[in-house]
Amino acid sequence: MALTLDQLNNFTEKEFTNLFGEIFEHSPWIAKIAAHMRPFSSFDIAFDTMKQIVVESGSEAQLSLIKEHPELGKRIQMSQASVKEQQGAGLDSLTPEEYQIFSEVNQAYMEKFRFPFIIAVSGKDKNDILQAMKERLSSNPEKEFQTALQEIYKIANIRFRGIIETYN
Repeated sequence: MALTLDQLNNFTEKEFTNLFGEIFEHSPWIAKIAAHMRPFSSFDIAFDTMKQIVVESGSEAQLSLIKEHPELGKRIQMSQASVKEQQGAGLDSLTPEEYQIFSEVNQAYMEKFRFPFIIAVSGKDKNDILQAMKERLSSNPEKEFQTALQEIYKIANIRFRGIIETYN
């Protein structure tokens, strides 16, 4: 059964934050702020409101949000959503050689930009992701910062839609 707009608008702040607090990786503060901006007239407006909270939060908060994301293919603690997303792209089953390549490209990316490479992995496989990592290494820091935010918005929207569609 899908979540209704009426349910979304009538959750307590805590219920709303618990349900949507992880659509932006380890950043429930976004959902908590959005909870006070209800009622929403559509799901699109609800998501756009959360996105706008990030847009208006300033570069320091945005950088903190970017840094909450795990390095792709790295065996570290991640949110359940990140684990499932990376599994879907095959990043949980890298060969030792592939893991070494991902580690090297991740390290080069981190050294250049000082934040993890972020990409919405839905519909992509490990080869697509590695190619994108290599291409984006040639980007400049400001452009890559904005690209990372755009990818975060895609990831959050996929997670948001998934919650709405599978709520019970």
